[in-house]
Amino acid sequence: MTITRFSFPTTIQFGPGASKLAGPHLKERDLKRPLVVTDKGLAALPLLAEFVASLSSAGLAPSVYAGVFGNPTGSQVMNGAAAYRAHGADCVVGIGGGAALDVAKIVGVLATHEGDVMEYVWDHPQVRAIAESLPYFVALPTTSGTGSEVGRSSVISEEDTHVKRVVFSPLILAKVVFADPVLTVGLPPGVTAATGMDALTHNVESYLSPAYHPLCDGIALEGTRIAARALALAVREPGNLGARGDMMMSSMMGAIAFQKDLGAVHSCAHALGTVCDMHHGLANALMIDTVLAWNAEAVPGKFDELAHAVGVGGGAAGFLAWLTALKQEIGIAPNLTKAGVDRASIPKLVAIATADICHQTNPRPAAAEDFRRLFTEAM
Repeated sequence: MTITRFSFPTTIQFGPGASKLAGPHLKERDLKRPLVVTDKGLAALPLLAEFVASLSSAGLAPSVYAGVFGNPTGSQVMNGAAAYRAHGADCVVGIGGGAALDVAKIVGVLATHEGDVMEYVWDHPQVRAIAESLPYFVALPTTSGTGSEVGRSSVISEEDTHVKRVVFSPLILAKVVFADPVLTVGLPPGVTAATGMDALTHNVESYLSPAYHPLCDGIALEGTRIAARALALAVREPGNLGARGDMMMSSMMGAIAFQKDLGAVHSCAHALGTVCDMHHGLANALMIDTVLAWNAEAVPGKFDELAHAVGVGGGAAGFLAWLTALKQEIGIAPNLTKAGVDRASIPKLVAIATADICHQTNPRPAAAEDFRRLFTEAM
């Protein structure tokens, strides 16, 4: 019998107002000079100013690095590491969506280790080791999508090719996550929809993965159930804290579950992000029903469970019909063409999706010809 290792180590403070606990938490640990890592968009909002003021009120001396934008790149990480050293920081606070948190996770690594960030990606031929003595790191998500706050990987794009690379280590996990749904209330409907579909995709794809991880299977099914009841409500009623809290929980559950691995939806989404610079959640949303319809014949029993989780009958057909209706309700474009993707991009999309590792745990094998057919159908 194969020995499988399981680990669920993240401490999470969850609920409205949880963000106010971050400053006192750092103070109690005798930390004094946090570097707050965030993105350019959030930096311009009152939300960030209020949060930084709360850190100051706790007796801390924070500095803000807001150099994250788009799909994060290596230079954004290296600039953040320079900001950490310039401030004489002793800890990192990541606040924002998945991009900001991915950068925040490894700013402390590059501030205290030699070399360039790309030398730490898992498949580098001479990958550098990450030492245990990293700066203290806490995370505050402001979107409910990637679940990066509870993940042990950081996705960073190459500057020239835009190919996504992954730094992976349990050592970069946040010590504490302050998951405050109040921080997501100001998200526009389109962002709520795209990030919410990202969370749903993580839960569904991790459940469909053939890898063995019953703990993740249970989490993924419940994460799917929660997203099914909350996503459209969060889009329709932005101030509904119950729906916002549900989506934040589903997002974290999806990210915890996908340590079991993902599938071909994500390989397609990574290709769209690389070729079209598309938002990752939107890319997942545009591909999920096409890919899952292709997967359904391989694992019909699992689709029966997914249909039950979202409250419909009819197995795979019922689940896929529900998914199509949900996408229409929350305003996701009906196909890649409507989202601005040109058919001339298909060869590049196919090449990148085929090279991506996520489809190695798809319920059925995916080759280049399969990806060509999937992208063509999704057009």
